[in-house]
Amino acid sequence: MRRTVITAFLGALVALPALAQEAFPARPIRLIVPFAAGGPSDIVARIVAPHMQQALGQPVVVDNRPGAGGVTGVDVIAKAVPDGYTFGIGSAGALAISPNLGRGTPYDPLRDFAPITLGVLVPEPVVVPAASRHRTLQDLIADARARPGALNFGSTGNGSMPHLAAEQLKAAAGLDLVQIAYNSGGQLATAILRNEVQLGFADLPVLLPQIQAGTLRALAVGTPERLSWIPDVPTFRELGLPSVDASNWHGFVAPARTQPAALEALRRAAINALQDPEVRRRLNEQGAIPGGNNPEEFGAFLLRENAKWGEVIRRNNIRPD
Repeated sequence: MRRTVITAFLGALVALPALAQEAFPARPIRLIVPFAAGGPSDIVARIVAPHMQQALGQPVVVDNRPGAGGVTGVDVIAKAVPDGYTFGIGSAGALAISPNLGRGTPYDPLRDFAPITLGVLVPEPVVVPAASRHRTLQDLIADARARPGALNFGSTGNGSMPHLAAEQLKAAAGLDLVQIAYNSGGQLATAILRNEVQLGFADLPVLLPQIQAGTLRALAVGTPERLSWIPDVPTFRELGLPSVDASNWHGFVAPARTQPAALEALRRAAINALQDPEVRRRLNEQGAIPGGNNPEEFGAFLLRENAKWGEVIRRNNIRPD
């Protein structure tokens, strides 16, 4: 009996370190950002990470892994050990557009990730130069219909969000518009300012300074409701074009099969951070709408985004540059 008690006691002592190791988190956590420092995903990560770190009691270290439009870094997330110590940010491009472009991605956006929460939604308004004769979206549509192929729209390349948003508008309004591609959102905004192209979609943070300065005119936004930054600009839904539904976004994901307890801890920390008033204020200053939905809602959102952009890509036979 005494030998049995001693054996059990020694066994319990041996098990204690293993039990301690199971507590999450017990060491620093890596937050993969699939773009270079200073970009939209990086800004979101660096605003949210300190609040998550405070909640988790361990450092949350931002690790920038740029390349291939976000695909390189997102693949790092997909292939990480699913223990909760690596998670990251995926964007519309890497998780909903690139997988549908026909060039293939080294991961499946719907099977290889555990959704955590939507980080931010970034509106994608359509704009024209301030000197444009198109005062409203209706003016633009009427002119484009009267002169098929005469108007150019700017994009940041085949399959980019500005390109796909314009394809939505073309389909919804029955327009013939010609694409001219640029290397970046900043170059695109400059091209619209100079009237090199007559219209274009882009992320609100890229366009907002020019809209507020009066050098660009926003005609419509694809969000469900009007935006606080530009409250006089109607939604496409208000204008009878509800199928124009384009917004960029950045969301938090972990590798598929991440341990449930670790995933729940990450979920709580991320959502609490996104609900913090200071975090929301700082994200709003970036021209972004803070998220914070639950994993089931974010998973359903990912499914819808893949279906939506996949349909636009297939319908227009879009191939990557």
